[in-house]
Amino acid sequence: MITKQVTAANYDEQMRLLYETAFPVDEQIPWDDLMRLVREMPLDFTAYYDGDTFVGFTIVYPRKTFNWFWYFAVGEEHRGKGYGQQMLTQMTEHYKGQPCVLDMESPTQVCENIEQRRRRHGFYLRNGFRDTYVYRNYNDITMTIMMLGEGSFTLRDWDEIVSELKRFWWPEDIMEEKA
Repeated sequence: MITKQVTAANYDEQMRLLYETAFPVDEQIPWDDLMRLVREMPLDFTAYYDGDTFVGFTIVYPRKTFNWFWYFAVGEEHRGKGYGQQMLTQMTEHYKGQPCVLDMESPTQVCENIEQRRRRHGFYLRNGFRDTYVYRNYNDITMTIMMLGEGSFTLRDWDEIVSELKRFWWPEDIMEEKA
């Protein structure tokens, strides 16, 4: 699989379309704001290709204490073909030896996409992530935080990373609560 570092200047519309269709609107940062964050924050925005075919992308916020796997998307037509596994393997190899966290929609919250959430949760568990039992609620969506690597992750860690993000972007309509 071929990777390409993405910047606000070299992204293409396939990436934007995937972003806007792969994530619920409530979990999206508006694209123009996201591209500003890519310019202003030390984000690792990587596109993945099978030859010339765009397969998906990841966005990671690298940090000293742990890396935040922020967005991970595989094009709908490429799902179920092992691309997500290859992408996650490349990401974890890139950050090998460093703790990594991600937040995802909770697989225990009653919702319409519960089976999708359970499959996603199982995917991360099979790939070495573990539940931290730290949960956050954003506008009625419960997010569970998972971790890969040594150490622990607490609400204080989460508050720290959110505080960093808020220096760059945070909409007034997001209501954050401890779960």
